[in-house]
Amino acid sequence: MSIKPIQIGSLTCIPLHPTFGAEIRGIDFSRPVPDSVIKDVIAAQDRFGVTVYRNTGLDDQSHVAFSYQLGQCEMSPRLQGPNQPPRFSEPELFDASNMDVHGNLIKKDTRRWWFTKGAALWHTDSSFNQWRSKYSLLLAHEIPKKGGDTMYADVRTAYNDLPDSKKAEIEDLVVCHSIWYSRKLAAPHEFGNATEYEMSQKPPAYHKLVQTTADGRKTLFIAAHAEYIVGKPKEEGVKLIDELIQHCTQPKYILSMKWNAPGDLVFWDNRCTMHRATPFSDQIERRDMRRTTVLDDSPSSHGVDPATLKL
Repeated sequence: MSIKPIQIGSLTCIPLHPTFGAEIRGIDFSRPVPDSVIKDVIAAQDRFGVTVYRNTGLDDQSHVAFSYQLGQCEMSPRLQGPNQPPRFSEPELFDASNMDVHGNLIKKDTRRWWFTKGAALWHTDSSFNQWRSKYSLLLAHEIPKKGGDTMYADVRTAYNDLPDSKKAEIEDLVVCHSIWYSRKLAAPHEFGNATEYEMSQKPPAYHKLVQTTADGRKTLFIAAHAEYIVGKPKEEGVKLIDELIQHCTQPKYILSMKWNAPGDLVFWDNRCTMHRATPFSDQIERRDMRRTTVLDDSPSSHGVDPATLKL
């Protein structure tokens, strides 16, 4: 593929894949980003879906501050129990590491260790919330020597390549999303029955399967949290969901992003991509990743009211 740079306002964009993804240069994170540059950042994001910023120098505070320039941020869920202390003082930061609050490696086969296994499935951040997310911004603080990359799928192009008959079939479908469903897929023996506290913290959410993105293109809102299709027999709905995920994750739609160093930031749009983590030696090496999640402000941001559905 051609890697000819593309200029978007003040930013230089180096494409990373024929259809999506770019490394972005020309932004100074050592000071608050001007509003004029934020407009360029959003324009680049709308075009590429996944954008990579190297050597940002961001810390927890500036990471959160930059995220708020893009919209209202989601508070990180406390899924591990009300008495479990957070690792960060900023409530917006989601802990995507393999460490506990003291910086120790999470031991294999513990409930927290199994919970992280869901990140290896193709997923869309926070699709299990009724108010869905728009952007995720993942910042590296410590990376392993080998592995631990992040893979992305271009769901806009994958949708566009579907046969017209399939597009017509799925146009008006609504999907139930549940974090406990994806965790059960990843670790059925551990999450076959979520606790009462866990269920109360994250009930299911309902979203249209076919969505329209910021650039006016249609896409699929799907992935591992998608449990069933409303109004279809469960087995039939699961089969269709699996079929669509397999279609979207063909090699031609995939970008694998290598983390080079602490300070790397990857910023993606959950409404037009799926992603997953790749393995690394998590019982030997530390991988400290911290994520902010910006809430969606589009017309379909709050999904489908379950009261209007025949569940």
